[in-house]
Amino acid sequence: MNKKTILSGIQPSGNLCIGNYLGALKQWKQMQNDYESIFLIVDLHSITTNQIPSDLRNRCLSFAAQYIACGINPEKSNIIIQSHVPQHTELMWVLSCLTYQGELSRMTQYKSKSKNLRNINAGLFTYPILMAADILLYQADLVPVGSDQKQHLELSRDIALRFNNKYSETFKIPESFIPETGSRIMSLQNPDDKMSKSDDNLNNIIALLDEPNIIKKKINRAVTDSGSEIVFDNKNKAGLSNLINIYKSLSNESISDIEKNYQGKMYSDFKEDLSNLIIETLKPIKLEYDKLIKDKDYLLTILKNGSEFGYKKSQKTLSKVYRKVGFIPRVRWE
Repeated sequence: MNKKTILSGIQPSGNLCIGNYLGALKQWKQMQNDYESIFLIVDLHSITTNQIPSDLRNRCLSFAAQYIACGINPEKSNIIIQSHVPQHTELMWVLSCLTYQGELSRMTQYKSKSKNLRNINAGLFTYPILMAADILLYQADLVPVGSDQKQHLELSRDIALRFNNKYSETFKIPESFIPETGSRIMSLQNPDDKMSKSDDNLNNIIALLDEPNIIKKKINRAVTDSGSEIVFDNKNKAGLSNLINIYKSLSNESISDIEKNYQGKMYSDFKEDLSNLIIETLKPIKLEYDKLIKDKDYLLTILKNGSEFGYKKSQKTLSKVYRKVGFIPRVRWE
């Protein structure tokens, strides 16, 4: 029996953080045993904002190493650099001809990302179509996404249904997977905002590669409130509740057990224990990363294998799409 396919990806921008680990990488590690797994490093998406070319290349390799260090097993999963598989952009063009301007203008991420920009590039506007192509190209059954990406997945489903209705059954209709725990870790300094690996203020995030002393400083400085009781209350204690959520996600303890264990204790006690828990969780990841990043040939081999898999699998879908829309089949050349 063929396994179902899961697909997800992360932009190689900023610094991978515990938000990415708890909301994505930890989930991917668990799911790769039961699914045909495709995990993208979506470098095409990243150039919707200004990038330094050498930094982008280095981050792609670094992200590949961090994927593996977090438990993504290249023997079980396919790690693919998005730009290495040209079918992504080829399918995007076809899908863009079935996507309406109004749909794109309603995307909340587009609104939030563009509100402070003077000149908005077309790539930022059409970003959701490329995301749809990423998903539909590999006939993904399940897409682990953060809650902020659910709207984009809904658009992918709408485009797939629209194509299927017009040209006959072609694409699988993907389902979302949003983990209950850890899917939305908030900023340490601004707990009303999601923790973002691209945040310019590094005090807002715990990066996977942060040193222990840096982690302690960031947790100690994390915003809480003027109270003293360690209880989960998102409305009145957003900062503390975010820290409790991180603790819960890393320890697998229930919120009620955490509250009971810290009854009568101070915020400083809780922050100290949370810092140590984060440090112990990230220690083996950083040790493995430090080994992997020195072996560039190994990383390039993993990415080569991923791109070969991606090219073959995606070409099956693209050939079917091209035939159905009326394109003449390509003449093969030696």
